[in-house]
Amino acid sequence: MSRELPPVFEWLRGLGAPVTQYKICSTFDSSPRVGSIGRAIDLAQEAFGADYVPLVVGAPVLRRYQVFGNLFATVGGVTHRLDRHPTMSRHPVTPMDEADLGRHLARQTRRPIGVLDILALRGEQPEAALAELLEAQHPEIVLFDVLDEASLETVGRLVWAERPGAQTFVVASSGLQYALVAHWRATGQLEAPASPAGPGAVERLVVVSGSCAPATAEQIRWACDNGYAGCALDPRALVESPERVEQVVQWASDTLAGGRSPVLYTALGPDDAAIVDAGAGGDDFNAALGDRLGHILRQVLHASGVRRAVVCGGDTSGHVGEQLGLYALTAWTPIAPGSPLCRGHADDPDLDGLAIALKGGQVGRPEYFEQVRQGVA
Repeated sequence: MSRELPPVFEWLRGLGAPVTQYKICSTFDSSPRVGSIGRAIDLAQEAFGADYVPLVVGAPVLRRYQVFGNLFATVGGVTHRLDRHPTMSRHPVTPMDEADLGRHLARQTRRPIGVLDILALRGEQPEAALAELLEAQHPEIVLFDVLDEASLETVGRLVWAERPGAQTFVVASSGLQYALVAHWRATGQLEAPASPAGPGAVERLVVVSGSCAPATAEQIRWACDNGYAGCALDPRALVESPERVEQVVQWASDTLAGGRSPVLYTALGPDDAAIVDAGAGGDDFNAALGDRLGHILRQVLHASGVRRAVVCGGDTSGHVGEQLGLYALTAWTPIAPGSPLCRGHADDPDLDGLAIALKGGQVGRPEYFEQVRQGVA
């Protein structure tokens, strides 16, 4: 991070945007040594230097809620404190053992952290409450509670109208976009858009999954029950055997040639023995596995000419995107909150314009892959 992020932050500052967002997951995936949000803030403030960094994590549309600085997430209709969440408490790379985001973040940075809580947001003068917090505690990072649509709009107003500098660095999930849009619409600065036209249906697509989330497992099962061709991958074999990688590429290419859509996955849920074994391999192993999945997808797309893909898992999406040479994404059409179908941009002419959905492990309905194939929500 110390090597890669500073030139990126300097470049972003040069754009002159009033708000620059460092996108994080709404489950705050991070640790002191992997994906440290605190380290990103420390590096960004060297470029942006505003008085404090707003931090917005909650996103009600994703059923992620922050209350009194603690993060909650809903799965299977049940809302869990994040350190008791059935998936995030056992995440193979960044397991969450602390739902208090101030405490969690304090392991990653020495900057003082404050919380603008739900009572302040629901009070008569949230702007005054924010000013009082800043005056009394002098925080360099401010966590904003988000519980519902009303608090979301208030947070959008505060982040936009009370931002601490002409160019403000904000750390946030996609909850920030929902918050800002809610504020802009409430004040008449933005009209509700017409429904975006999707790219239409295709006959086949490629699905690659490195997620161990229950929601993704349900999507894989739904797909295999509805005409997709599933292939369970052995993570260790992929990392340790180039021959196995080429075998998977050939199988997926043959499957596409036969008219079916392949689903390549490393796990079916958090209890799958394959991912438990892979998680013991450490950070280098996980990075290598993500790179192998990206290599497989790139080779399959080149061999088949198919131009639509789904990648499941946040860490996996990062590695696959790098292997595909994607340098930007343009949102194309909504599929599920937080996981739209996008148009990928790459220097490789064969992959430039690729229709791709990068899906968080816990996002989407069981028929998500079919929705992407159809090109509509």
